[in-house]
Amino acid sequence: MASTDSKAVPDAGSVEAGLDALETTATGRPPFRQTFVNKILPPIVAIAVVLVIWQGLISLKIVTDPTKLPAPSAVWHTLHEAWLQGTLLDYIWTSVSRGLLGFFFALLIGTPLGLLVARVKFVRAAIGPILSGLQSLPSVAWVPPAVIWLGLNNSMMYAVILLGAVPSIANGLVSGVDQVPPLFLRAGRTMGATGLKGTWHIVLPAALPGYVAGLKQGWAFSWRSLMAAEIIASFPDLGVGLGQLLENGRNASDMAMVFEAILLILTVGIAIDLLIFSPLERWVLRSRGLLAKG
Repeated sequence: MASTDSKAVPDAGSVEAGLDALETTATGRPPFRQTFVNKILPPIVAIAVVLVIWQGLISLKIVTDPTKLPAPSAVWHTLHEAWLQGTLLDYIWTSVSRGLLGFFFALLIGTPLGLLVARVKFVRAAIGPILSGLQSLPSVAWVPPAVIWLGLNNSMMYAVILLGAVPSIANGLVSGVDQVPPLFLRAGRTMGATGLKGTWHIVLPAALPGYVAGLKQGWAFSWRSLMAAEIIASFPDLGVGLGQLLENGRNASDMAMVFEAILLILTVGIAIDLLIFSPLERWVLRSRGLLAKG
């Protein structure tokens, strides 16, 4: 009878082991085939569909004017010529270096500003609505005053990036801090984490998901602001970035060059997101057990 009862009722050790097994998540990397099918193949298929439709519009004579819509082969030829001439990487690096440096400055300003707005009620009441208003203001609106204030130089470019990105970074951090559970703050105070120590060890880690979302949006605003500045404020001493390349194509009525610039701008924006912000976002979600499998 005793042996039957012992088999029917598992001991505490086995129950605990079972619960531990339920909480254990697989940490191994998925096979390449699964990664290819789930992550790599879908965008390749989407790009192929776009190219087929694009070429179909030309081949079926739906669009017959190449000055309105060039063939994909014409755009590829323009890209290939720029590569052979050694100017393609110069276009990309001119804009990417400005964009990343301007975003870095925006990060240095937007992070402490966001913490200040989130933690000080008077500052939030005074500056919070202004930040929200600045975030909704089109970035192109800052180009004329920046040119008047600073002239046609790189400082003007960085000023436009800052004015476009800082509000998004600050508001993202404010949103993240607002979502920190009060229990975390009380627990931190109980353990002596107050002031700057509490901000560094409790508030910032807990607010990280909202902060990362603000960083992604801040980069998007940085890139768009820079393109607007390069399109409007062209000057030989500034070099030719992707925005200036787009404007040169418009001035020359060269739609192949226009599409070349558009594709490069889009490619750089996607590449920065995939190489920097998507891994950062996955790391934050994974560290909190929120990353879905697959």
